[in-house]
Amino acid sequence: MNEQDMNKILSKAEVLIEALPYIQQFNRKYIVVKYGGSAMSNAELQKNVIKDVTLLKLVGFKPIIVHGGGKEISRWVEKVGKEPKFVNGLRVTDDETMEIAEMVLNKVNKSLVTMVQELGVKAVGVSGKDGGLLKVEKKYSDGQDIGFVGDIKEVNPKVLFDLIEKDFLPIVAPIGFDDNFQTYNINADDAACAVAKAVGAEKLAFLTDIEGLYKDINDKSSFISRLSASKADALIEEGFIGGGMLPKLNNCTDAIRNGVNRVHILDGRIPHCLLLEVFTRKGIGTAIIRDEDVGNM
Repeated sequence: MNEQDMNKILSKAEVLIEALPYIQQFNRKYIVVKYGGSAMSNAELQKNVIKDVTLLKLVGFKPIIVHGGGKEISRWVEKVGKEPKFVNGLRVTDDETMEIAEMVLNKVNKSLVTMVQELGVKAVGVSGKDGGLLKVEKKYSDGQDIGFVGDIKEVNPKVLFDLIEKDFLPIVAPIGFDDNFQTYNINADDAACAVAKAVGAEKLAFLTDIEGLYKDINDKSSFISRLSASKADALIEEGFIGGGMLPKLNNCTDAIRNGVNRVHILDGRIPHCLLLEVFTRKGIGTAIIRDEDVGNM
């Protein structure tokens, strides 16, 4: 074996050794992965995400996928001659749009189940309706009626615990019931945050279409790799965070204050971003941590 080949083998061994303490630290811990955005619409990236989550399960984690499907829903809404409408980033969901959304999300859900099982891991797809997982009430956006959009008021994670105990990987579609069993569409970020809090997740990872968090989105040198929940709140109060990142960051800090140990914002367009963040010392995205862990940053 020549020196070049030997160096390649040794570099692979070093990667495995670097990952070892993280595998030990997070063994048998819950990790919730919110999956959506461009990574979901790109077949190759989709496979990479599923490989990452499957590997996490095989090395001892207890992963749960909560997925979106907004772009696909919009595509099908347009197919029936309707124009997708949004208010403050939330989809206006009338009867017909709700029917389309549920159809599309169930289709996406089962395609993800298939991909996981092709890798030799058992998976079960559920929606928030199954087992009363996600109970909602009608959500309004700044007082505006936006139709069948749900605000989660209660999570019953028993169906997830039962599936994980039987060695299945749960994949959750963000659809829920209200008290009258009316079906509602749920923002996938909200669903992932609620599930993570309910299971006491060690980690909650948002796969997004940006590299992470910037103090100034127009200044690449202002990238923030680690910050506390309080610092995140301060950035929001000072007006540095806006657009679609504002509700996402609010979800992150809410999760941290309700028992989730660490929240990650990752660029889902980067192949294997989840493994790079979880199993390497530096990571690649933004991590939001508890205030009391600041000394260990």
